[in-house]
Amino acid sequence: MRFQLDLPLVPDTTPLTIQGKPSPIRVIGGVIYFLFLLLLFFVSIELMGTTFEMFGGRGLADQLLSFASNPVSGLLIGFLATSLVQSSSTTTTMVVIMVGAGTIDIGLAVPIIMGANIGTTTTNTIVSLGHVTRPAEFERAFAASTVHDFFNVLAAFTLLPLEVYLHPIERTAVRLQGMFADAAGGVGWDSPLKALRDPPADFIAGMVTNPLVLLILALALLLLALRGLLVLMRGAVLERMSGLFDRVLFRNDAASFALGVAATATVQSSSATTSLIVPLAGTGVLSLRQIFPYTIGANIGTTITAILASLGTGSAAAMIVALAHLTFNVFAVLVFYPLKALPIGLATWWGAFAARSKAGTATVLSVYIALHVIPLAFIFLARG
Repeated sequence: MRFQLDLPLVPDTTPLTIQGKPSPIRVIGGVIYFLFLLLLFFVSIELMGTTFEMFGGRGLADQLLSFASNPVSGLLIGFLATSLVQSSSTTTTMVVIMVGAGTIDIGLAVPIIMGANIGTTTTNTIVSLGHVTRPAEFERAFAASTVHDFFNVLAAFTLLPLEVYLHPIERTAVRLQGMFADAAGGVGWDSPLKALRDPPADFIAGMVTNPLVLLILALALLLLALRGLLVLMRGAVLERMSGLFDRVLFRNDAASFALGVAATATVQSSSATTSLIVPLAGTGVLSLRQIFPYTIGANIGTTITAILASLGTGSAAAMIVALAHLTFNVFAVLVFYPLKALPIGLATWWGAFAARSKAGTATVLSVYIALHVIPLAFIFLARG
């Protein structure tokens, strides 16, 4: 069944043409519609985060962080806390506050940050479900949504043992903090995405006070935006734009990486920027190898805002935690970019497995639930 909103200038797969090319009006309309869908997409993600807060997600995340007693539990807690609040920046901020208050030390903060990197990728998996009715697209989309997960998991499992015994991340962060200790003042950065996204999201959250209803509405808006993007991406307008992605923005690994850093530093949300490319992968506009450098660039970009803000806090602990986040991500890139065949291969296999399963959605949801239940059980059993 064909899906189309009753909006003016909505592009379809048979646009008006002039000498075989889409008319300027149709192209302009397509661009406006594309930007509208992007805004709707970002608003839905923000509403999901608001819903988790209404359910007590932030308070639960704060309680989880206080449970950290060893590096392994810290890693799992960082993952769970970030998954609950849908923001690694929020988790990092909580860690900074707790380190400053003496609740946890830097040695425990680093594993929590590693876990936060993994937790921030769960939104991508939800976005990939928009392709579940088309097995070939779902295979590509799910692989694109999980390559970030595999990269972060491999990085954490490789660097955590080294950090426990040798502390390379903590020591590097402390040295970097010493270099920036005399920096005068802090640098603030207001995300333009927040300026566009927050007013409609706050308005909807103010109108819908029931968290369950708001969650259903957020998911509905997410699916609506994804459906619109998919229809648009299969149309002739995006076919004309595909060259921009393939030959300009993602023309090589360096360009993809730089775009990931710049886009994520600008909008201050790696969940948003990495989720956005999942439909592009699903519809075949981008390949998994083009996406990989972008995702690891997003890992770097998401740390920049916290570093700039920490310069003006006057807290050495705040700056060390922010720089530890950056250091971990840089080390991860240095180790696994040369070994990129490993996370890409794992994501490709996992995407094929989920798509070929008779219950692809059930497989995804089962893994998603298990990734939360098992760490929770481990944490509470360890405390017992």
